[in-house]
Amino acid sequence: MTSKIKNKFVTIAGIQTSVSLDLDANLAKTARLVGQAAQKGAKIICLEELFRTPYFPQYRSVKKDDFAETIPGESTKIFSALAKKYEVIIIVPVFEKDKKGDYHNSAVVINASGKLMPTYRKIHIPQDPLFYEKNYFKEGNGTFAVLICYDQWFPEAARAVKLAGADIIFYPTAIGNILGEKQKEGDWHNAWETIMRGHAIANSLYVVAVNRVGRENKLNFWGQSFVCDAFGKIIKKAGKSKNEILISKINLTGNKAISKEWGFLRNRRSDTYRAMIEKN
Repeated sequence: MTSKIKNKFVTIAGIQTSVSLDLDANLAKTARLVGQAAQKGAKIICLEELFRTPYFPQYRSVKKDDFAETIPGESTKIFSALAKKYEVIIIVPVFEKDKKGDYHNSAVVINASGKLMPTYRKIHIPQDPLFYEKNYFKEGNGTFAVLICYDQWFPEAARAVKLAGADIIFYPTAIGNILGEKQKEGDWHNAWETIMRGHAIANSLYVVAVNRVGRENKLNFWGQSFVCDAFGKIIKKAGKSKNEILISKINLTGNKAISKEWGFLRNRRSDTYRAMIEKN
């Protein structure tokens, strides 16, 4: 699902924060920053992945119900009121426990009237040392203009939301370096940024990546949330270590011009792509 944007000029914001063990304090802090972003003119505000909880998937086993909440729930109640008060759209990523008792890494979009739109559930779930997400999250399904963290490495997800009509992809994220571990492959931060800029170029749309900051046990989250345009140019970037409201006014008319000039969608050969579906 994609959400409609009425105006071609829109001010967006990403809320980048450090996260403590106090879930209520995290919620209150983020709500305060959302209010500040709205007062600065932001019309779409995106929070970071699992904004309310510490990054518990770095551990193989924790009590899920210590961190999970329902949709609707406490977080959506707070942000629904703020969305309605300021007439803004808010993207709220939470650790969701659904009615069946399954757990998901989810993001709910709340519209400017305070209404909850359909929930997106992260579909690509990593399982690596200190990122044991398959222990906690069940895969979701569907397409949406909000993708979550590990989804950012998959070009298929970005293309799917573009084909569904997206002009912007928001990526709520929790990613950083493992303390004391040498990155043998190279610069992971550079790779993280580069691949999302590539999605922007290949799909002629804006990308907004919203990461967290701070140290949580063995993980040091690198922040540096950013906004890039449809040609991959970074037009705004946050710092490495502080709570920050990343705010930017973007012009969506540039998407159509770049798409028309480069013809990436027009010249696709989807008839030749069947092997991508048939082979794992």
